[in-house]
Amino acid sequence: MTTFVLAGGCFWCLDAVYQRTRGVHAVISGYIGGHTSNPDYRQVCTGTTGHAEGVAVIFDPQVVPAEVILDMFFTVHDPTTLNRQGYDVGTQYRSAMFPLDDQQRELFTASMEKFGPLYPNPIVTTIEESKDFYPAEQIHQDYYSANQDVGYCRVIIDPKLAKVRKYYAQWLNEA
Repeated sequence: MTTFVLAGGCFWCLDAVYQRTRGVHAVISGYIGGHTSNPDYRQVCTGTTGHAEGVAVIFDPQVVPAEVILDMFFTVHDPTTLNRQGYDVGTQYRSAMFPLDDQQRELFTASMEKFGPLYPNPIVTTIEESKDFYPAEQIHQDYYSANQDVGYCRVIIDPKLAKVRKYYAQWLNEA
């Protein structure tokens, strides 16, 4: 198993995508990259803890290649907006990657270089040192599956899932 820790705005969005990806054994929404121990959602939302909303994606690279996990990451969020994803604004919504070793750092860098020319603006995704990852409260785990009719899910997450279905259908558990 391999674990990638990625932040692409609201963790609910990345969680929804990776929960539906073949070969992904677990997705944990949480907080990473900050300076406060054991932060909670309210603290992180203030932007004062330094944390990003992120996900730990635990997957089997024999089933889904690491490159596909990263391609999905760069497809479902806008890596060219600094500290912002849509209506979500603040450093807690930054685009960031947290490599767990040098091999991941090289893979993350290569992925950024691959996607850079595909965007009209420069990618602002950061590659940050991995710090403690704090799982978010239970309500944030697999949020989309339990809340598909909520406005945020319909307006923000549904279009991201449609994009993933369009480009990565062969990697999804869905029909």
